[in-house]
Order: sequence, then structure tokens, then C-alpha cells
Amino acid sequence: MALTGRVLKTTGSWSEVLLDNGRILNCRVKGKLRIGNVTTTNPVIVGDRVSVETDDVEDVGVIAEVADRHNYIVRASPGRKRQRHVLAANIDQAMLVTTLVEPDFKPGFADRFLVTCEAYHIPAVVVLSKEDLWHKASQEDATTASTYGMAGYEVVRVSAIKGWQVDEIRELLAGKTTLVAGQSGVGKSTLINKLIPGLDLKTAQLSGYTGKGIHTTTFACMFALPDGGFLIDTPGVKEWSVTDMRPEELAHYFPEFKALMMDCRFNNCLHVDEPGCAVTEALATGRVAASRYGSYLTILGELRELAHWEIED
Repeated sequence: MALTGRVLKTTGSWSEVLLDNGRILNCRVKGKLRIGNVTTTNPVIVGDRVSVETDDVEDVGVIAEVADRHNYIVRASPGRKRQRHVLAANIDQAMLVTTLVEPDFKPGFADRFLVTCEAYHIPAVVVLSKEDLWHKASQEDATTASTYGMAGYEVVRVSAIKGWQVDEIRELLAGKTTLVAGQSGVGKSTLINKLIPGLDLKTAQLSGYTGKGIHTTTFACMFALPDGGFLIDTPGVKEWSVTDMRPEELAHYFPEFKALMMDCRFNNCLHVDEPGCAVTEALATGRVAASRYGSYLTILGELRELAHWEIED
């Protein structure tokens, strides 16, 4: 019997598929899907629309085919910078959950994630969590909200513990498939538990020794939202690596840079030390945030190094 559905979770050789008839079925991946020039670490991913072969004897299925993906989001595979790890597919929007304190805000992670969303044409919202603890933030960190708002992103401040602005998040998510990402310990699982009552995702306190988050999500999982739509929870990670991008493309994925680039003197401006650069002029006048520009230079250096490796290969 052939059925269709959507992948809720995958742990390698097994996937949970929400069939169109409402049943959840454990499925193996058909062998042929692993044959061929596969450039990603995972042939079947959360959010995929799939065709499933099953029978009435076993309460399991076999994923025989993956439908064309409307879109997907990719990062460099941890420990294998030249290999892609596709996190999820068929996404309407992304939600970056971060915080100013406990743990401290890391602009490098935030900017790499947002650059990736821009590159894969996925609208992103920045959620600043743990607002009830912001009195502990430094003045530099306290400017984060205005930094990302100035860059063109919608920014929502929340406290899942206090219930502040959680209803606003619900409205943003209703009827859409949203990928949620954030570093370990930023309160992502606590917020999701508020959004989906009864889900009871595991949460953890920060490590007292390092002050960093403890990983509580191992695999990406997709959950149905009470108000319609789906939420894709991704594993908390310490870093996010950009992949599949040329150095000269990077500025296009910083919205505040893209709005200025037509005013640069040179068409091939990399916005580093070229004369007549509209981006560096905006940086000098405060229209481009120094933290965002610093992230741009760091990512640009990484992409140049990766491009050098590819030339050598």
C-alpha cells in the first residue's frame, strides 16, 4: 500500500512520518535513496514530503521517494566543514531564539544563522528570550534589539518563564511551518513548552562551570502547533558554520548592506578597504552596526579560506 506524508523526525536509518490520514508511522529509508552522488549527510530530513510503502502485516513503512523540496536550510556539518548538513525542508519562516544573558549573547552565531536564512530565502524573526533577566545585561548587549531591528529584522522580546509576549509569538507561528534555532541554554525548549502545552521538552540549567548551555535536543523534530502549522525544533548548538556561499555573495545576505551596495563606487566591492564604499561609510556614521560588520568580516575570511581549499583540491 502506497501512502504519503511528512517527516516529523529522523534519527538516521529510521524516521517518524505523519501520514496524510493522521497516523504516525515509523519508517526505514529505502536502500536506493542512499545510492548515488549524495552531497549531504542525510538523504531524508524533517519536513520532507515522502511516499511510503507499507503493508498490513508490519506496523512499519519504507520511505520510497522524497518529493521535490520547496526550500531547505543547510549548515556545514560539525567537524566536516566541506560537507553539508541539511536541517529541515519546506519551511515558511525561521525563528532565531537568543538571549542577552545566561548565556551571554553571541553575535557570531546569530549573524551566521541569519545569513544562512537570507541565502536560502527563508524569512527570519529574532526572538530575544529571558527578558526578565535583562537587568544583568551589559550596555553593549542591551543594544542588540535595536541592532537587529535597524538591520531590517522583526525583533520580539519574550520571557517564557513570566509569559511575556508569548501570545505574540503564537500569532507569528499560526498556520506556518517555522524552524526554531538557537544556541544551547538560550531558553528555546522552555519557550516551545509554553507554545505547545503538554509537550514537555527536556530543559536544563546552564553549566555552573562553563556558564554555557547544556544540549537538551538531540535531533530535529517537527511538532504540530495548537493554532495550526508546525514548529521544527533543532538541536541546540555552540556554533553555526556557513556553507555553499562565495565570498563575493556574502554582503547580499546582510539586508542593511544590500540596501547600500548600489551606492558603492565599484561593482565588485567587498566592503573591506575599497574607496567609495557605501557600507564602510555607513559604518562610520553608525547606520551599520559595528557588531554586524565585525561578523561580516569574520565570515568573509572563513569563506575566502574555504574557497582557497576548493581551488587547491
